[in-house]
Amino acid sequence: MKVYTYCLTFIRDLYFCPKGLCPTDFSLSGSDRAFGPTGAWQGMEDDDEYEILKVGGLQIPGRLISDASEEIMLLWAIGQPCTVPQNRFVKHTSNHLKLDACGHNLCILQSPSSMNQTGVTGGVMWDSGVVLGKFLEHAVDCNVLNLKGKKCVELGSGCGLAGCIAALLGAQVILTDLPDRLRLLEKNVEENVRKVGGRGTAQVRELTWGEDLDSDLLDPLPDYVLGSDVVYNEDAVHDLITTIESLCGSHTITFISGELRNDVVLEYFLECALKSFILGYIEQRIWHPEYRSQRLAIFMMTKKL
Repeated sequence: MKVYTYCLTFIRDLYFCPKGLCPTDFSLSGSDRAFGPTGAWQGMEDDDEYEILKVGGLQIPGRLISDASEEIMLLWAIGQPCTVPQNRFVKHTSNHLKLDACGHNLCILQSPSSMNQTGVTGGVMWDSGVVLGKFLEHAVDCNVLNLKGKKCVELGSGCGLAGCIAALLGAQVILTDLPDRLRLLEKNVEENVRKVGGRGTAQVRELTWGEDLDSDLLDPLPDYVLGSDVVYNEDAVHDLITTIESLCGSHTITFISGELRNDVVLEYFLECALKSFILGYIEQRIWHPEYRSQRLAIFMMTKKL
């Protein structure tokens, strides 16, 4: 155990602390960085410890993932997610989540009672959904992403926050989930997109991973696919990957956010995804500065040619 702990500490210090700084000297603040007008993160060119992920015209600091087990070691050694409190940005006992986004005061309805049903988690918001939505907003505000007029499909939408934010940012969004989750999802789309007059549009559709997709999802193929907390069960990974593959063309970029709670399931997902996709981990310092947590990760995926 002592040897294992020492190895994790060494890896954390090696990868997480730039230019030899100790952990207490390093700040995650992004105030000294700025996005550039061409979709690149300015100010990181001289930081040798960061790769620049270049996907579909985007240039985002992060690291390219080539080995699933190595990535799991880095995530758990660097961030030590198990030591970070859960539900920092959400409250599962509340009937709603209020959040300022895109110049609007959003109110996302929740169903706390659904948590009593085995296997049902989409009735409440999770930190990963909030972080993904605020990441999209921050990236658009900083001219890295342009969602105006882009087709976007959200998988496992649940309460639908990330999809609603994408619509408010100008995307043509299709939010999807299982049949019993659609009523709450439809309410949130109506209250937080249609009634506030967002720049984009939002539709709700039934979608079961692994099954044939409706034509409106595939024609044309999406520019972006979104998913938050969709990697939770090893049995569902294959169907999830199959669905993402079906939705993705050579131009499609997928953003997956999730909580680092089960290394086995996440490693299996990364192993499966690496067979068909180029994967990257998005560096936390370019997330929204008020919505970061070492318990979470955002991955970017694009289909191999």
